[in-house]
Amino acid sequence: MQNVYGVIMAGGVGKRFRPLSRTEKPKQFLDVLGTGRTLIQQAYERLAQLVPPQNILTVTGVQYRDLVREQLPQMPPRNILCEPLRRNTAPCIAYAACKLRQENPNAVMVVTPSDHLITNQAEFARAIRDAVRFAQTGNYLVTIGIKPTRPETGYGYIQVSEGMGSGEELGICKVKTFTEKPNAELAEAFFASGEFYWNSGMFIWTAESICRALEAHLPDTAKLFASGGSQYNTPSEPKFVEKIYAECKGVSIDYGVMEKADNTYVICAGFGWSDLGSWTSLYLNLPKDNRGNALAGTSAAALQNVSNSLVKAPPDKLVVMQDLDGYLVVDVGNELVICPRSKAEETAQIVDMMRLEQDAKQPPQLV
Repeated sequence: MQNVYGVIMAGGVGKRFRPLSRTEKPKQFLDVLGTGRTLIQQAYERLAQLVPPQNILTVTGVQYRDLVREQLPQMPPRNILCEPLRRNTAPCIAYAACKLRQENPNAVMVVTPSDHLITNQAEFARAIRDAVRFAQTGNYLVTIGIKPTRPETGYGYIQVSEGMGSGEELGICKVKTFTEKPNAELAEAFFASGEFYWNSGMFIWTAESICRALEAHLPDTAKLFASGGSQYNTPSEPKFVEKIYAECKGVSIDYGVMEKADNTYVICAGFGWSDLGSWTSLYLNLPKDNRGNALAGTSAAALQNVSNSLVKAPPDKLVVMQDLDGYLVVDVGNELVICPRSKAEETAQIVDMMRLEQDAKQPPQLV
């Protein structure tokens, strides 16, 4: 698979994982599962079993360059693509695609987020290899759909068409519709129908195919990144990228391209997948005691009449809880969060509001 490249998207700040995930060190650089490996290290290791290690790239924020170097010392510095500004996934992918197309016109891209849990590596590898073979046969945009195990409201969904088209021999279906995170009633209907799969946010395509799709559906973005030409893979690349990101609009690849294109296919897989995007998803993937409590790296906890709760605290701190059901207790650094698990994602909004209030109270600085 010499023409196949892995692209790890690692530019997010993980706000839903606060206070464990901070802007200065987001969740992809943390060992949130207690495995001894951070999420980005696990993402790299999965790809390294499928593509030549020198063909793996990471796209991240310029402020995280040193973290990537520290956690992935085997990655050549030229393979760390630094975004000067956060502009969502379409510019991130456009950057990698234009750079790879200039380097290798036959490049095939396997694009994956840096913060996923995958438990069945063999099935994951099979799905990726099938998707790569299919993507190489034509102008196709391929994504990975995960067979749902519950009516989840936190994921996007892909509806598959009954007609499998030219991908039938590989188990690849034509995409019928994409749907953003549904409400509970719609998620139940999706789950019951059997036609919908979770949108994993993983993509496989040739660099040429995605560049064509960007030209068709996000022409302004495509034009900006295509203007780099021979500056890619040269010392002038960072300065060029800094200039165009200031002019580039933020948009997701799903909204900007996948939902509009008519050459989208999905390979439906079941390799044990979770988007570790929130405390809820972490809770679902941690071992639990007989009352449904999960202790994330917490070695000293006295739980009395406590159930369905998640506790994360320093190993040397005793946590005492009584008469609680479905709670989140997280003690990290200078922040302590205590709330119902169902309200966990609102904590980041509360912190943001507090900061705005504090900023408003600060006197103006004289210059």
